[in-house]
Amino acid sequence: MKEAIIYLVAITAAEAVTVFVQPVWGIVCHSIVLVAVVMHSALASDYRYRHLVLSLALVPLVKIISLCMPLVNIPQIWWYPIIYAPLLAAAIVVVRILGHRAREVGLSFSSFPVQLAVGLSGLLFGVAEYFILVILPPEPLIKPLIAELTWQEVWLPALIFLVCTGFVEEFIFRGVLQRTAVEAFGWWGIIYVSLLFAVLHMGFLSLIDVVFVFFVALFFGWVVKKTGSLFGVALAHGITNIILYLVVPFFF
Repeated sequence: MKEAIIYLVAITAAEAVTVFVQPVWGIVCHSIVLVAVVMHSALASDYRYRHLVLSLALVPLVKIISLCMPLVNIPQIWWYPIIYAPLLAAAIVVVRILGHRAREVGLSFSSFPVQLAVGLSGLLFGVAEYFILVILPPEPLIKPLIAELTWQEVWLPALIFLVCTGFVEEFIFRGVLQRTAVEAFGWWGIIYVSLLFAVLHMGFLSLIDVVFVFFVALFFGWVVKKTGSLFGVALAHGITNIILYLVVPFFF
């Protein structure tokens, strides 16, 4: 448990350096954490903690890839598939190394009506986060990613959000990471993963948003633990970003 807390603090510190000091130094810090967790996973004797530490490598990897991509001349919506494709590949490799089956990391469609209801919660979360990031601050912290609200403009970015921020992020955090964290710490593992997920939202420079994301992550983690499926939370996560970046900006 002590080592897990140290890694949480180290990832938080690396993200703080990224946001408040210099992104290049943030990459250096996240790279140090990445090397540390990979080496630690090779040396750990308890398989539960070895699994957790190896899956933790995905967290600094998320930031390193997103910060290193030379995406200046590429439309912002295409950043997501470019960044998330290697992250998905890395998560699949980790799952294979750990020997988890698909159902053990939430790849199932159990309790479909419940999953659909959870997915629709993304409508509320999207509006709430828009209020936090755009309406509350003196200046908006985000901007819409499309020029106008039409079907032709919306469908492809919406699909990208559902697959990338929806499925891939939930597969990494509520699938792989939560599986290993709960294996090591029980229900405390959901809190641990939720803290990690919230920390990665420091870039919006909004403490309210970090707290909001933490509680949403707790809800997502609880749903996955209870139902054994990522379908609902992946749908909710994708819809949240669709509402936040593509829909609500044209109504407020």
